Amino acid sequence: MAKRRKKVKSSSNYLSYIVWILSFIVAISASLAVGYHFGYNDAKTHTNLEQKNKENINLAILQKFEKNNAKTENKSVNDRLKEVLKQAPKNAISANHEYEEESLAKPPVRIKRDLALSSTKPKLAIIFDDVSVKSQVEAIKKLNLPLTMSFLPPSKYRPNSAKLASKEDFYMVHLPMEAMGFTKEEPFTLRIADSQSEIRDRVEKIKKLFPRVRYINNHTGSKFTSSEIAVNKLISILNENHINFIDSRTTADTKVPKVMKNFDLKYVSRDVFLDHQLDKLYIKKQIKKAIKIAKAHGTAIAIGHPHVNTLLAIDESKKLFEDVELVLINKLY
Repeated sequence: MAKRRKKVKSSSNYLSYIVWILSFIVAISASLAVGYHFGYNDAKTHTNLEQKNKENINLAILQKFEKNNAKTENKSVNDRLKEVLKQAPKNAISANHEYEEESLAKPPVRIKRDLALSSTKPKLAIIFDDVSVKSQVEAIKKLNLPLTMSFLPPSKYRPNSAKLASKEDFYMVHLPMEAMGFTKEEPFTLRIADSQSEIRDRVEKIKKLFPRVRYINNHTGSKFTSSEIAVNKLISILNENHINFIDSRTTADTKVPKVMKNFDLKYVSRDVFLDHQLDKLYIKKQIKKAIKIAKAHGTAIAIGHPHVNTLLAIDESKKLFEDVELVLINKLY
C-alpha cells in the first residue's frame, strides 16, 4: 500500500509541474501580445503623424508654387523682359551704331528675288545683331519665335559670347568691320588695310571660337564694305571656308553685290533695320515694312538688336507674322 501512495504522489507532482509550465507560457504569450498591441499602435500613430507631416509639407510647397506661378503669369511681357535684361552690361551698344548718318542708311538698289516655291507663304528672317550676354539670349528665346541670333566675338566686357553660341542649335557671327566714323571698335575688327593673310588669320580664329559658323554678317563696316579690294579678300576667304556672307548694308556704297557677282555667288542682304530708332511704334512700323517687302519679293531680311522695345514690338506683332513664315536665316536661302 505504501508503494502505491508514493507513485500517486509522484504523478501529482508531475502534473503540477506541467500546469506551472503551461501557465508560464500563457503569461509570456499574453505579455508579448499586449506589448505588440501597444507597440503596433504606437508605430501606427507615429507613421500617421509622419504621413500627415509629409502631406502638410507637400501642400505648403504646392501652395507656394501656385502663388509664385500666379505672380509670374500676372506679370506683363514688359516686366518679364526687363527682368531678364537686368544683367545686360551697362556699356551695351545702342541700335543706331550700325551707320553713322542717315545718308549712309540709303539702301542699294534691291536685287529682285524669286518667290520660294517650297512655301505657300512669303518668308521673313529676323536677325538679332550684337548678341553677347546670357540675358539677351534668354530674352530672345522668351519670344518663342524662330529668330536668328548673330553673336559678337568675345571681348573684355562680353567674354562668354562664343560659349553662349555653342549652346544654340544655330547661330551667326556678327563680325566687326571698319566704319567711316564709328570709334568704339570691337576686337576682331577687319580693316581695309588688312592683308589677305591677316584676314585669313582672323577668319580662322573666328572658326575656332565658333566651330559651327556658316553665316556671317558685318558689324558696322561702312568703310570696309565700300572697298572692293577689302571685300574681295574677305569673300574669297569665306568662300574657301564655306561660310556665307550677309551684307548688313551699312552704306549705300557697298561693294558686296559686285564682288558676289564676280564670284558667281548669291548676294544676300538685310532689307530693313528695325530699331535705328528705339521708339516702339517706330519699330512696329519697320516690322510692317519688312512684312510688306517679303510679300512683294517672296523673302525679306530684317535686322534688330536685343533691346527691350525691339523685343516688345516683335512680341506684340505676332498677329502680323501670320501673313508670313518666320524662319531662321539658313531656311531662307
